[in-house]
Amino acid sequence: MNYNWNWKIFWELSPDGQGTYLDTMLSGLQWTLATALAAWVLAFILGSIVGVLRTTPIKWAARLAGAYVELFRNIPLLVQLFLWYFVMPELLPESLGNAIKQIAPPWGAYWPAVLCLGFFTSARVAEQVRAGIQSLPRGQRMAATALGLRETQVYRYVLLPIAYRVVLPPLTSEFMNIIKNSSVAMTIGLLELTGRARSMQEFSFQVFEAFAAATVLYLIVSLVVVTFMRWVERRVAVPGFIGPGRDTAH
Repeated sequence: MNYNWNWKIFWELSPDGQGTYLDTMLSGLQWTLATALAAWVLAFILGSIVGVLRTTPIKWAARLAGAYVELFRNIPLLVQLFLWYFVMPELLPESLGNAIKQIAPPWGAYWPAVLCLGFFTSARVAEQVRAGIQSLPRGQRMAATALGLRETQVYRYVLLPIAYRVVLPPLTSEFMNIIKNSSVAMTIGLLELTGRARSMQEFSFQVFEAFAAATVLYLIVSLVVVTFMRWVERRVAVPGFIGPGRDTAH
């Protein structure tokens, strides 16, 4: 293959006026992190609520939460993104829909991407939270109830603090997934990291350099997240937890 490698390309000025190509890539990384973090906050809040509802004794609430999970977990992410970006404004009242369509870029693509990633990931977080709660010994809920705590207090003070510690590793994986899944926002015009890499290779024709840089940046972010979450796991490890299916109350 006759390919001219040029790693100095990153210090050349980019035609988009964003400075050098390296500046362009770092700008894309900033949008990736901004999208992923905002979507993760939404996913964590919604996922926690839905996960709790899936374990509640109220049957209609548990069924509604189950339907929510099945809806957002079984529709491909890219399809959901197109629904949020192209279809949702058409379903809203005309004035509101037109206002959404007129949002200046890149915010017009940023917010649909955040909503899509947030709702999509919330269904997965909900399953993690549900599994964490159900893995706890039944005696903990029974003991909290015997102490006179209301159902909401049982979840807030007893079940959820321990359940979050138990499911911290899979939640870390979900956070890393949301960072990588943010690359689909390129399809609606948000120039995050992958979008910037594609833009760079179209301008400079240095395809390998562009996507090699994106790969390295994704790896660095992932390693930082993993290292930080391992430290958090050691700090909040559940002492004496013996796993699901075992009851410590007698």
